[in-house]
Amino acid sequence: MSINQARTLSIAPMMDWTDRHCRAFHRALTRKALLYTEMVTAPAVLHGDRERLLGFDALEHPVALQLGGSDPVQLAEAAKVGEAFGYDEINLNVGCPSDRVQSGRFGACLMREPELVADCMAAIKGAVSVPATVKCRIGVDDQDPAVSLFATADACAAVGIEVFVVHARKAWLKGLSPKENRDVPPLDYDLVRRLKRERPHLNISINGGIASMDAAEAHLAEIDGVKLDGVMLGRAAYHEPAILGQADRRLFGAPVEDTDAFAALERYRPYMAARLEEGVALPAMARHMLGLMHGRPGARAFRRILTVEAIKPGAGLEVLDRAVEAVREAEARRDTAPGDWAA
Repeated sequence: MSINQARTLSIAPMMDWTDRHCRAFHRALTRKALLYTEMVTAPAVLHGDRERLLGFDALEHPVALQLGGSDPVQLAEAAKVGEAFGYDEINLNVGCPSDRVQSGRFGACLMREPELVADCMAAIKGAVSVPATVKCRIGVDDQDPAVSLFATADACAAVGIEVFVVHARKAWLKGLSPKENRDVPPLDYDLVRRLKRERPHLNISINGGIASMDAAEAHLAEIDGVKLDGVMLGRAAYHEPAILGQADRRLFGAPVEDTDAFAALERYRPYMAARLEEGVALPAMARHMLGLMHGRPGARAFRRILTVEAIKPGAGLEVLDRAVEAVREAEARRDTAPGDWAA
């Protein structure tokens, strides 16, 4: 399967969430979707602990590295490092609205400087053989999104960039927190479709507020002759990861059954065992699974066991077994006494 096909569904880069353990867990639910790292700044790649920042397991493929920065030379060097580590794509963050990111002159504030974004992308593209892509907002602050989005896309397309992931909201760099910027600015899905309609040669994925596989399918449907190339899920994929178990069948047309939560944990188990053997603490992996049983009997017990027991010294896979057993027992009770259970 090509990486363009994998972009049918991608899992958003999310700071403090989509680390290597999270990605390995998500891969246990979907074999097809494109996974993304957390954003890593170019200076961190060049001067930091590369194995800690960039290391990943081969089972994560296809996986993209998202870089932050605004210095074309630094970004080119960091992209080379990322490619050497084996990433399938190098993505530039032009969407993060945090103060820390703004002070470093990267992220969403780059929407004000489309030519600089293009210079950065030209440098990245020239440095690597894997795809160089952009993740952006539709604009910032008082910009007209119909102008700012097209300006960024056109400037990058002029240097040979073809793939864009568009978070269909403005970012308000003054007055809203990063958390508020994920919810408060209104979504403008129509503008993203307009970009695809007027620039049909570009590969356009849509991101922002997409909370289910039903919604993902709706965004991928052809409407008035326009068909987007992909959908990116963010918080929904993290807080309710079980929905990813439907992706291969529903979005990729794979002739497979949906991946049940229990089956996903069995797939993830060898990875967990290997990391525990290396000295990784159980909570580093367990924290990404807390929402897996969302809506099921025993979900609260599942979360409690993974949260409370995982932090005990020497905690291992037996904690996961107890959490799974709590769900199975709750489901058995529900089947014998419908209505007498709590998620």
